[in-house]
Amino acid sequence: MSILGNPAAPLPRHEWILRGRRLERFTLGWNLAEALVAIAAGLLAGSTALLGFGLDSLIESFSGAALLWRLHQEQDAQRSEQAERRALHLVGYSLFALAAYVLAEALHTLIARARPEHSLPGIILAAVSLLVMPLLASAKRRVAAALSSDALRADSRQTDLCAWLSAVLLTGLLLNWLLGWWWADPVAALAMTPIIVREGLSAVRNRGCGCHGGCA
Repeated sequence: MSILGNPAAPLPRHEWILRGRRLERFTLGWNLAEALVAIAAGLLAGSTALLGFGLDSLIESFSGAALLWRLHQEQDAQRSEQAERRALHLVGYSLFALAAYVLAEALHTLIARARPEHSLPGIILAAVSLLVMPLLASAKRRVAAALSSDALRADSRQTDLCAWLSAVLLTGLLLNWLLGWWWADPVAALAMTPIIVREGLSAVRNRGCGCHGGCA
């Protein structure tokens, strides 16, 4: 069965729950792999944008793990909601710290005129992520609608934000590689900052933490 599923197929509730779990497992594995590649490539190339993208993916993998755990809690919805709220708060504050780090590093790179190296792995990663994330977000929205799950809706919005981050990252890396605009990398990192802050605010405010009708 495709990880994205068939949107026209009428399914019983437990099948939608299983589909949601598969999507979250895929998201968790993707984010961990994405973080590993982006952080390694960012360190090698001296790219603030790549490093920030990788750290953001690492933080989002924690959020995805919390939601996956929640989808497995069919007996105690109250405890799972409380755990998710705590996890989202932690994720939100971590994202604020990440935004501050990316902002400081990007400004330092611009002031010091530190030229990042070209990163083909980073370009490939950003391009693939830009293709995958919108499809994944769409699949999550279908499951969220079927389960009346605000938590999954919030997660789908976060996946949409990942696509925006990928587009910003890809633009900066391509401008640096093709045109030699070294400043495009830190500028891309600066452009990521408000997107990361928005993710953090959404988590801290617990948007979508409730689960109308239950997630599991």
